[in-house]
Amino acid sequence: MAYDEALAERIRQLVEREHGLTEKAMFGGLAFLVNGNMAVSASGQGGLLVRVDPDESDALITRTGARPMEMRGREMAGWLRVAADQVRTKRQLAAWVERGVQFARSLPPKS
Repeated sequence: MAYDEALAERIRQLVEREHGLTEKAMFGGLAFLVNGNMAVSASGQGGLLVRVDPDESDALITRTGARPMEMRGREMAGWLRVAADQVRTKRQLAAWVERGVQFARSLPPKS
């Protein structure tokens, strides 16, 4: 499944003024990186892939219905999948995008 181009454009509109922003194909989707750190992605599996503080992962999963990203059968702390129906509105999407951007900004820049 290719990533949702309309969702990628909605994300782009929310992050277009971020300093240090780049776009890159990652994990089968289109990722938006801040200073080289992935913040959020229009996932190739549908919906979003959001990078969050690993210490907040469990609480976010419980509270929001997001689920952990799995890679090779292993859950990745700090990486959440958010279903497309959970980001239908601008407000819903903006909350996740902002969370991902804030976490990416908290990390050391990558060169």
